[in-house]
Amino acid sequence: MKTLVIIVSYNFERWIERCLGSLRESQHPIDTVVIDNCSHDSTVERIKREYPEVRLIANSENRGFGKANNQGFEIALAESYDAVFLMNQDAWIKPDTIARLAKECREHPEYGIISPVHLTGKGDRPDRGFSHYTGIKECAQLPECALVNTNFVNAAFWFIPTSLLQSIGGFCPLFYHYGEDVDFANRLLFHGYKIGYCPQSFAHHDRDDRTGGYERFMRAEYIYHLAECANVRYSLLKAAAYGIAAVAKKSIAALPRRQSIDYLRIMGKLLAKAPSVIKYRRINRKRSSHYL
Repeated sequence: MKTLVIIVSYNFERWIERCLGSLRESQHPIDTVVIDNCSHDSTVERIKREYPEVRLIANSENRGFGKANNQGFEIALAESYDAVFLMNQDAWIKPDTIARLAKECREHPEYGIISPVHLTGKGDRPDRGFSHYTGIKECAQLPECALVNTNFVNAAFWFIPTSLLQSIGGFCPLFYHYGEDVDFANRLLFHGYKIGYCPQSFAHHDRDDRTGGYERFMRAEYIYHLAECANVRYSLLKAAAYGIAAVAKKSIAALPRRQSIDYLRIMGKLLAKAPSVIKYRRINRKRSSHYL
């Protein structure tokens, strides 16, 4: 399969060597495009100098994860690629990773997303996000089959046939950074495709030392409930219940703490977004190459 690797970068220097270096070792023929979201370090200069085989698009502003990936999707469709492989900048792959994913994609066209097993940066266990979505806590738990069905896996590593992009489109503009992958996965499932991971394919996601905090948690809460509002697998009434009404319930439960006020702020933001959410729900229920 003719495959385009798409990496969205922002201050990428820390991982350039491991990330792009691993792609040079890929057993499956690939082309790579890096879409840089206006990095402030030497990302652009280093890619130009050290990785001339990489196509570089240097945006003049930070367009966010979804819109930047859509730029890559547009290239893949315009140049007749069979598949794209989305890869985070803080990540790297094994030499046979993409080859295994391409094989499963050819043999299982019902799958719209196929992912490798996400390991930590140290490679000693599955990444925490992958563990959460798949239930796999230790590598010894991985099944021996070729492909495992799952409802979601985060977009650190997604192998996607371009036929899917022609069918359901790219990332929805409703989401700027975070939440895009959840929305995309919900749309994919709504239109009858499957999501899976390949237990024999591995990649590393280097985020072991990152911590959260209250502000990060509340931002994640807003994005989670926005994605619930936009979820085309729900009726509009159910989406409002899981999105807006659920936030109101959390606000009451948090009384009289500061968190109660912050949940009310989230509810206000969701209500302000309601017209856009309704618009995109209508668009996303139809088959087309939306947003590309």
